[in-house]
Amino acid sequence: MALRPIGNALPTTPDRPKKHPKIAVAAATLKQQQTPAVNDENLVPPPPSGDATIDYVSSENLIPISDPEAKIQSLIEDLDSKNWIKVCEALNDVRRFALYHSAVLFPILGKIMLVVTKTMKNPRSALCKTSIMAASDVFNAFGDKLLDPSTSDAFDGLVLQLLLKASQDKRFVCEEAERALVSMVASMTPLPLLKKLKGCVSHTNLRIRAKAAVSLSNCVSKMGVEEMEEFGMGEMIEVAADLVNDRLPEARDAARSVATTVYEALTKDAEVEQKMEVWQSFCQSKLQPIHALSILKIVKA
Repeated sequence: MALRPIGNALPTTPDRPKKHPKIAVAAATLKQQQTPAVNDENLVPPPPSGDATIDYVSSENLIPISDPEAKIQSLIEDLDSKNWIKVCEALNDVRRFALYHSAVLFPILGKIMLVVTKTMKNPRSALCKTSIMAASDVFNAFGDKLLDPSTSDAFDGLVLQLLLKASQDKRFVCEEAERALVSMVASMTPLPLLKKLKGCVSHTNLRIRAKAAVSLSNCVSKMGVEEMEEFGMGEMIEVAADLVNDRLPEARDAARSVATTVYEALTKDAEVEQKMEVWQSFCQSKLQPIHALSILKIVKA
């Protein structure tokens, strides 16, 4: 028969080894470090991104600045603010300056483009898109002035960043960047811009290379025969030959467009029956045989 405990007596259990005081303190400290503190802040849900509160104002709806001379003094500081909403407002001020007060903005335009390029790298979509819209208005307002020695380097960085944004997967940012690149080509003289874009079509990033090829093709399509000859038709066809077998369809399509434009300019005054002979002679004189064959197939097709 089993014996039951009498009164308040408890069943005996084996003695547990006592922890050394120092070990116990260390264990308690470690546990405290690993356990996040629970307070009111932990219970508050994170604030929304706020992108939905930003209105993307079209260029047509922007208004002049009441006192541009005073506003320009704080513009760069506002663009560098830690408050992203204030930066968006400053970017819209850049757009207003470009559209209505370009003479006031031009002396600091190089600095402005550097800041716009930096803002374009921000992961917050509202900032990124607004900075791209600012780039479009700067292109439309200043055109060839952006190639001035004081702004040329800043322009190069801005264009490269736009090409990168145009090649990314976030659709509304990508589309805005593509529109900015179209504005760039439309607002500038083709020949000097083509010289800038030529370096981008050999970029190691295939997506940047493809977007640069599209802009280069659009640029070539605006050129007259004299401009093409000044740049060098042979150099143009070499660019097309480098891109015609590229990995991305955009680059290949751009190469075919450039080759067709060069063909039309080169054979413009030739008799119909002589056009292909002139074209074949030109390609074979400028390109290696395998590349010449690829370009000749484009026009024959």
